[in-house]
Amino acid sequence: VQLQASGGGSVQAGGSLRLSCTASGSTLDSYAIGWFRQAPGKEREGVSCINRSDDRLDYLDSVKGRFTISRDKAKNTVYLHLKSLKPEDTAVYYCAADTMGLCEVMHYWGKGTQVTVSS
Repeated sequence: VQLQASGGGSVQAGGSLRLSCTASGSTLDSYAIGWFRQAPGKEREGVSCINRSDDRLDYLDSVKGRFTISRDKAKNTVYLHLKSLKPEDTAVYYCAADTMGLCEVMHYWGKGTQVTVSS
């Protein structure tokens, strides 16, 4: 499974972005897809996950109400919608897949996409 995260960029505080996670050669429908981020000098942290039943799990209190995960099966894509961005959201964002569909153990990771939020 080859995952690719895209959609990052540089925005001002308060702005919005939509990150996309796509896969080549695989259908994501039965997988759980998680979004993670890693800021410079910090450990990677889980942001949100959508399981095979399309239940959503949010891991970070700091992004609740601002970030939303969604799945478009027709496009074989999982999105992370970011709004009301803050400078502390600056990080490399990664998507990962749990092939068991449970948001438990991520088996495959994509390359990240950089999100930079300026004040």
